[in-house]
Amino acid sequence: MMEAVLTVHRLHKKIKGRTIIEEVSFDVREGEIFGFLGPNGSGKTTTIRMLVGLVKPTSGEVRISGHDVAKHPEQALRHVGCIVENPEVYTYLTGWDNLAFSARMLDDVAEERIREVARIVQLDDRIQHKVKTYSLGMRQRLGIAQALLGRPKLLILDEPTNGLDPKGIKELREFVRQLAAGGLSVLISSHLLSEIQLLCDRVAIISEGRVIAEGSVEELVEKAGSYVLWQLDRPDVGRELLEASGQVKFVTEVEHRLDEAVLASLPGAIVTSMPKELVAPMIDLLVQQNVGVRAALPIAPTLEELFLGMTEGERHA
Repeated sequence: MMEAVLTVHRLHKKIKGRTIIEEVSFDVREGEIFGFLGPNGSGKTTTIRMLVGLVKPTSGEVRISGHDVAKHPEQALRHVGCIVENPEVYTYLTGWDNLAFSARMLDDVAEERIREVARIVQLDDRIQHKVKTYSLGMRQRLGIAQALLGRPKLLILDEPTNGLDPKGIKELREFVRQLAAGGLSVLISSHLLSEIQLLCDRVAIISEGRVIAEGSVEELVEKAGSYVLWQLDRPDVGRELLEASGQVKFVTEVEHRLDEAVLASLPGAIVTSMPKELVAPMIDLLVQQNVGVRAALPIAPTLEELFLGMTEGERHA
């Protein structure tokens, strides 16, 4: 297991007697992309502000590269690059001037490092242009370039795809992967489930200020179980045989959140939840009883289905 660059232990925040963040714990390992997933208002940004010392926790501990953020903020935060909400850039300056201004506030950042980060975020051909001519995606990348100037071990991005078009999201995804491949740890806060599933190695799901699940995307999806869609030429008889096994649960449309395109491809499909190892014997049984099996399609739930199931009833701000 890789060493943890960020360790969050039992983080707790109360404001005017109201608990905002409750016992939040997770870690981010070297070179991994970690997703911090939750709906708007779930506590993501407040947690991130505590990670980088902008908000003082009521209790709990945050360590970055082994340094306690509360006790040794300078040593801890020198290892972090962070964009909370929107990147702070001056639109009347060029991209280069913005980076040079940020570099002056850091130690030992030479012009070569400015050129290097501009290349990393693929702005080298526009770095001498004024930021007011940049697209939203380019401004986001310029903000990331600022965060990378000090050669951090951990990059924290709060909702980095907000407002980006599909092309901008794809570009962001690609160079975040490149950064992680180079050994940088990346924590991405988002409510965009599909992006987290495509991009992240591990995920923590936060709901109403509490982490309700943590693990790899594969682990979390596997824990949620899977569905099997049956398309049968004698569905009434087939349902009776499936039910008689005692191990098959029929899932109603209200209970599942399957993609409509999947259901449309199998009109009249019976949705079940059942052990994987039971699928083949059930196919044999159905065929023996003269029930034609047109399709028996196992489908793993998406992270979105898992997320919605876990946060059912939470108000989304």
